[in-house]
Amino acid sequence: MGIVLGVDIGGSATKVVGLRDGAPAGMLQVRAADQITSLYGAIGNFLRVRGANLGDVSSIALTGVGASFFSGEQIYGIETCQVSEFLAVGRGALCLSGLSEALVVSMGTGTAFVRAGEGGAERLGGSGVGGGTITGLASQMLGKSDMDAILALAEAGRLGNVDLSVRDITGCDIPSLPSDLTAANFGKIKSTASESDIALGIINMVFETVGMLAVFVLRNDALRDVVLTGTLATFPQLRPILDRLSSLFGLAFTIPPNAVFATALGAAQTGAERQCAKYSTNRSTQAP
Repeated sequence: MGIVLGVDIGGSATKVVGLRDGAPAGMLQVRAADQITSLYGAIGNFLRVRGANLGDVSSIALTGVGASFFSGEQIYGIETCQVSEFLAVGRGALCLSGLSEALVVSMGTGTAFVRAGEGGAERLGGSGVGGGTITGLASQMLGKSDMDAILALAEAGRLGNVDLSVRDITGCDIPSLPSDLTAANFGKIKSTASESDIALGIINMVFETVGMLAVFVLRNDALRDVVLTGTLATFPQLRPILDRLSSLFGLAFTIPPNAVFATALGAAQTGAERQCAKYSTNRSTQAP
């Protein structure tokens, strides 16, 4: 069997994961103005970087919001299938984290919450708060929409210049409510707040919202493991927020290696299984 490509076509980037005989054969991410350009560019880049050619690819498994643009067609004449994004999210996250069951929080342009386990994956809900929120607000408030520029600004930011904390509105300690918790995002923004303060405030607001939504989703569930995937999961501002939520609510938050590629990996795994099943069926029908 050749290389099976899993391709996650997102709203702002496309990720590719290659599997050969079940083992990773490379990962790559590209950005482009539209999904069609992004898909073909990502596959071409992947093959160039790996020193491979189209003849080495046995099948392609598409997933993500942009996969619908390619329904029913072959890519480069190669057998192509569609994989449910939520199944891909769940499978990839469990594989990368080594867990058998978890709530998967897929952080992309928006955010999806998927309960994944041995029985498959179920979408529990979603939120429009995500990477698109960060770039949209930063574009209006800071005149910047490039995520790298926003991140660079946030490094020097101070949340005390934009967020209202519990200590700002209470005169005494409240049991089980730490004084440094956020009472209101952007509730204390000062005229002297710098662009760095605002950039950090935007990122912090999105991450606190996503983290608390995960807490609410599992409020009446015995499941305690949460796996975060997607581009936003790699931002350095996320881990301290998760650590605080973990201590408050008893959840175990995991950001696995290669979290950006979880959905593409899940698609590749599903595509490889389908190809194996098809190969086995063909062999059995051809047997004398």
